[in-house]
Amino acid sequence: MGHAFAKFDAEGWNCKKCGRPLTPCSVNVEYMGSSFFVELPGCQECGFILIDDELALGRMLEVEKLLEDK
Repeated sequence: MGHAFAKFDAEGWNCKKCGRPLTPCSVNVEYMGSSFFVELPGCQECGFILIDDELALGRMLEVEKLLEDK
């Protein structure tokens, strides 16, 4: 089971390709040999995962810097 990586409310968001609502999905994120299961909004039909700007430029950037410093 993934950890909530960020507080992002996917309610009201739909997949552009499938039109289905985005729901919380467990996603395996890999970087520099490290692997993490996190919960992100995604499409159950096609597998699209939404990573919003705040997450990509905020929390993920912090984790990236921590891993690079190791």
